[in-house]
Amino acid sequence: KDDFIGWDFANNDNNPMDDNGHGTHNAGIIGARGNNGIGTTGVCWKVKLMALKFLGSDGGGATSDAAAALNYAVGKQATLTNNSWGGAGSSVALQNAIANAQTHNQLFITSAGNNSNNIDTTPFYPANYNYNNIVVVAASTQNDNLAWFSNYGQVNVDLAAPGTELYSTLPNNSYGTQ
Repeated sequence: KDDFIGWDFANNDNNPMDDNGHGTHNAGIIGARGNNGIGTTGVCWKVKLMALKFLGSDGGGATSDAAAALNYAVGKQATLTNNSWGGAGSSVALQNAIANAQTHNQLFITSAGNNSNNIDTTPFYPANYNYNNIVVVAASTQNDNLAWFSNYGQVNVDLAAPGTELYSTLPNNSYGTQ
């Protein structure tokens, strides 16, 4: 596997280029270089990002590929992973990968989901796995209210962060909101 470009677990090659836009948008929110007069500024200008893709252009993918990507990140000694994806199904392979990440002191930051559900009663994975290294994030608005689409839960959601009308990076050297 490639240590410089990253890896695409969906297509099993070293071309993890974003063909959906969501990953690039999130990467910009996290780490777009600031104070340079270009585009936007992320929350951590000097972060090192590892491009690991397991979802296709339609946003769908195999949970086994998600587990493989997480295990890859652990093997490369990443400090944390950003997991802005999820669904209703549980997976033993993904549970094992998250447990492995926990053993290696890696944080697993994940979305609470976008179904307007209480995940304390309607599970959404990986947010509902019970590991100490998981941080579950709901989406908030610019007025610091829960976004209308965001999942929530008093037990299973740890915090909310801005999740609407965020200007960030997009594929093909462009910028916009998602």
